[in-house]
Amino acid sequence: MKKLLPDTIFSRLFGMAMAAVLLSHIATFILLFVFLGDHRPPPPPGPPPPEHAHGLLHGPFLGFCLSMLLQLLLLAVAAWLGSRSLARPIQQLAAAASTLNNLKQAKAIPETGPEETRQSAQVFNQMQERLFQQMEERERFLAAISHDLRTPLTRMKLRVEQIPAEAGNGKLLDDVKEMGLMLDATLDYLRGSEESLQMLDIGALVAAIVDNMQDEGKAVSMHGTALPLPALPNELRRCISNLLENAIFYGTTAEIHLHDSPQELLICIADQGPGIPEASLEKVFAPFFRLAASRNKHTGGVGLGLSIARDIARRHHGCLILKNRQGQQGLLAELRLPRSS
Repeated sequence: MKKLLPDTIFSRLFGMAMAAVLLSHIATFILLFVFLGDHRPPPPPGPPPPEHAHGLLHGPFLGFCLSMLLQLLLLAVAAWLGSRSLARPIQQLAAAASTLNNLKQAKAIPETGPEETRQSAQVFNQMQERLFQQMEERERFLAAISHDLRTPLTRMKLRVEQIPAEAGNGKLLDDVKEMGLMLDATLDYLRGSEESLQMLDIGALVAAIVDNMQDEGKAVSMHGTALPLPALPNELRRCISNLLENAIFYGTTAEIHLHDSPQELLICIADQGPGIPEASLEKVFAPFFRLAASRNKHTGGVGLGLSIARDIARRHHGCLILKNRQGQQGLLAELRLPRSS
């Protein structure tokens, strides 16, 4: 059975105020009719008055009841308005905090209300402004790095290409190309994404990824179905693709299983590779951490694939964990995406 009012600050303040008002009125009635008793003077001698003259719904008692009801109504209105005015700044602060994931759309909250709420709003607005400045500085910093590093890399590539092939410029070109790939991957990781959530057909997305990889001759299979859920389309595609590429690279084959439920969607990606030592199952999520001893085209990427995949999972309010498959060879990646955040 649902509650009449949601569990909010406003509901609690209003409930406490109304409880205090009702208890005070109940105590007044108890004191009046139980402890004080009936101290009306005896009737004067003579014929008794008509029965209806002293009924409970007539005379002073009726006025007393109407007065108490009027007081209760006025106090209820005052409690409602007071609770609403006290709870509104907190509600505005919570609503503004929920927009911090997109600072470009965030707005300053009004610095009104009691002193405590004004101070909270002022501190929040200052924090939001500092975050916005840091985001702008980061974008300028990344743009500067991209320009300052690509320029010498381009010059190096042009100069290496001028070296005769018999002098062994092939390895130098490979090194320059690898440096360019590392730069692109690092900048993409630092920039993040500005996508917004939208309803996405996860089953169709995974099927498209699997079809593309199968067309490339990769051993990938898909099992299970899934209903649409809110997601970042390009980011989730990148996450699943990274996991599948890792599974194929280290395990030759990859199986992706979809397990749907009303609470969450579980995407499992299994391979037949050597697995990961238990002590390194969390370390591999660190940026640039790689189990391979060297970084070249024969040992995988630059060590950002799993970091990016976990970051994308967290943007969906989900999680990504790695497990060694029990009783068989290989690694299992579990991507859990909640249906409500």
